[in-house]
Amino acid sequence: MFNLFKKNVDVSAKLSLLETDMHSHLIPGIDDGSPDMETTMTLISGLQQLGYKKFITSPHIMWDMYKNERDTILRIADEVRNELRRRNIDVEFHAAAEYFMDDYFAKLIRSGAPLLTVKNELVLVEFSFISQPFDLKQNLFDLQIKGYKPVIAHPERYAYFHSKKEKVHELYEQGCLLQVNLLSLSGYYGRPVQEMAKYLLKNNMVSLFGTDLHHFRHLESLHDKEIFQTVAQAVKNGNILNAEL
Repeated sequence: MFNLFKKNVDVSAKLSLLETDMHSHLIPGIDDGSPDMETTMTLISGLQQLGYKKFITSPHIMWDMYKNERDTILRIADEVRNELRRRNIDVEFHAAAEYFMDDYFAKLIRSGAPLLTVKNELVLVEFSFISQPFDLKQNLFDLQIKGYKPVIAHPERYAYFHSKKEKVHELYEQGCLLQVNLLSLSGYYGRPVQEMAKYLLKNNMVSLFGTDLHHFRHLESLHDKEIFQTVAQAVKNGNILNAEL
């Protein structure tokens, strides 16, 4: 049986201060997250134990790999909600998307097709981990012109920002919100990512936390004192918007 509490830590505070997780991959079978409904139910139950009450899950829309469309995501999200009700798992469940800023996304913006939002005008976006897209700022501007507010997923994980922090400041000053992965706070992705996450927090640039949960290893690794303590301090500082979603 999967042990949710393998790490010997005090989980009494958990992540209940956040209330809402707005970045995860819990729609079964459509990206590199949960492969099936049973896994989705177990992952949601585990996150509920950590204190979450609401989920706005965000499957990849990355046209070279995950050709997911709005209607498909919403249809399967309905199936997840129905299964949650059947099992009496008392949480809210909604679907947005994590849009990869590729040519397909640019076409979506130009077409005026409605995007899946985290809430109201908030759109979660990511881009290449290898190098910053040359047209990133223009594409973000085009998104803003359409009335959306970009939420940059896990900016701390883009290695090319580590030595050029001014690039993240530029995105922030352009009006983008920054979403940090909780696992970055504990060093799950390595020390440079952890240090970048702490830099963003220290400079009051972080508006949202996400689990970016894909699988059981992520769930287990969320049980970490450093994550709980950092979240509590960030929420106390008043910049974190998760509970307002």
